[in-house]
Amino acid sequence: MKKILFLMTALIVLLVGCGKENEAKEKESTQNQEKEEVTLKVASLIPPMTEILELVKPKLAEDGINLEMVVLSDNVQPNSALAAGEVDANFFQHVPYMEEFNRNNDAELVPVTPIYFANYGVYAKEYDSIDKLPEGAVIAIANDVSNIDRSLALLAQHKVITLQEKTGPYYTMADITENPKNYQFKEVDLLMLARMYDDADAVVMTPAYAAPLGLTPKNDALLTEGIDNDFAITLVARKDNVDSEPIQKLAKAMTSPEVRKFLEENYSETAIPAF
Repeated sequence: MKKILFLMTALIVLLVGCGKENEAKEKESTQNQEKEEVTLKVASLIPPMTEILELVKPKLAEDGINLEMVVLSDNVQPNSALAAGEVDANFFQHVPYMEEFNRNNDAELVPVTPIYFANYGVYAKEYDSIDKLPEGAVIAIANDVSNIDRSLALLAQHKVITLQEKTGPYYTMADITENPKNYQFKEVDLLMLARMYDDADAVVMTPAYAAPLGLTPKNDALLTEGIDNDFAITLVARKDNVDSEPIQKLAKAMTSPEVRKFLEENYSETAIPAF
C-alpha cells in the first residue's frame, strides 16, 4: 500500500511539474509570438538615412520589433504616408519641412528626435570660389518654402545677399534687400538639385544629393552651413503614436553610440551627429 501511495504521489508531482513546464513554455511562446507581431514601418528615401535604419534593425529585433523600411521615391510621399497611417514614422526631413507639411495638410506630425545635421553647401562645377561666380549667375535651390528659407539664410550668412528681418516663418525671395551681383535663383524640386549641377552656375544642396556627384562639403563646397541651425534630419512620428514603446525604442536605437560611430566613420562632416 505504501509503495502504491508513493508511486501515485510521484506521478502527481511529475504531472504537475510537466504541466507547469508546459504552461511556462506556452507562456514564453505566446510572449515571443506577441513580440514577433510588432512591426514598425518607417518611410525613408536615400543613404545615409536608409543605412541608419538598416543598422538599427537587428537591435530592434532583439526587442521583438520588426523594422520594415519603406523606401519612397520623392520627398512628399513619406509625410503623406505617415499622416494617412500607412507607415508609423519617417526619417528624411528637418523640422521646418515637417511643420510646413502640417500647415498645408492639417496634419499632426511631430518630431521624435534629431539624428544628424546634413551640412548644406553651395557647389559649382566651373568655379572654385563664390567670389568667382559671375554677374547674373544662376543659382539652383530647392523649391519648397522651408528649403528656400534655408538656402537664402545660408547665402546671407556668408554675405552673398542681404535679407530683411524675418516677418513670417520663412524667408522668401521678397526678403532679399541686397543682391550685389544680381544672382538669379532657379527653384527646382529637391530631387532635381543634383541634375542642376551641370546646368546652373551653382547649386545649394545637402550632402545626400551632392555625394552621388562625388562632392563633399569639406572638399568641394564654396560655402557651408555648419550645425548652428534648426535643420537636423529628424525621426518623425504622429501625435497619436510618438510616445508608443516601439517608436521610443527606435529613437533610442537611432541615437546609440553605434550610430554615432557609423556616421563619424562613414560620413564625417557630411552627416554630423545631432545627439
